[in-house]
Amino acid sequence: MNGTAMYADSTISKQSQAELVENHAALVKRIAYHLIARLPHTVEVDDLIQAGMIGLLDAAQHYDISQGASFDTYAGIRIRGAMLDEIRRNDWAPRSVHRKAREISQTMRTLEQELGRNATDSEVAKALGISVEDYHHQLFSSSGHQVFSLETFSDSDESQAQPLTRPLAQPDDETQAKNFQAALAKAIQSLPKRECLMMALYYTEELNLKEIGEVLGVSESRVSQLHSQTIIRLRSKLNDWLN
Repeated sequence: MNGTAMYADSTISKQSQAELVENHAALVKRIAYHLIARLPHTVEVDDLIQAGMIGLLDAAQHYDISQGASFDTYAGIRIRGAMLDEIRRNDWAPRSVHRKAREISQTMRTLEQELGRNATDSEVAKALGISVEDYHHQLFSSSGHQVFSLETFSDSDESQAQPLTRPLAQPDDETQAKNFQAALAKAIQSLPKRECLMMALYYTEELNLKEIGEVLGVSESRVSQLHSQTIIRLRSKLNDWLN
């Protein structure tokens, strides 16, 4: 059965659901390996794949063509959401990592308000009263935690799938979502040039950390630090929205 025929009816049969799961298993692996590249070694890719397969099965059971989204799009959202939920349930980061990430964000926000521009690594480290090396270490430690925060900003987030199976959002909700998207786009455009490029390579071009490092001429670990710093910077710029 081809994809068009499979999606012809809004109600998908049990057989078609099984075919959808079988035909999209590779999508689960692709998303899992994309996520694992920015997670700590304590997260196992097999765990992500298992959670993703559950998300795929859920997508096959609840997909409704009448809602207007393709199954590939809907499944990708559900798969990623299931993986992120699994990671959140087994949060590897100790409280100190979360606390330090918030401290960096608050310090960065204060500095950038005072300076009227993006703060540098050395300026943030100095304001925190630590060395640049220690600052980079804190960024690396928080990298896995911070990436989940970015997923709440992404068009691929699980929350974006909910309108497919729930009543349409109220006009005020839609307006707020559009305003937030505009604020996020503005925040991304205001990032330092290298951080803006890194975001495009990672989230648009879907390069992994090693490939981005080759483009930027830095190590893979430095890209991980840079990614974490960028997410923290975005959170500081969007503080009013997030709080």
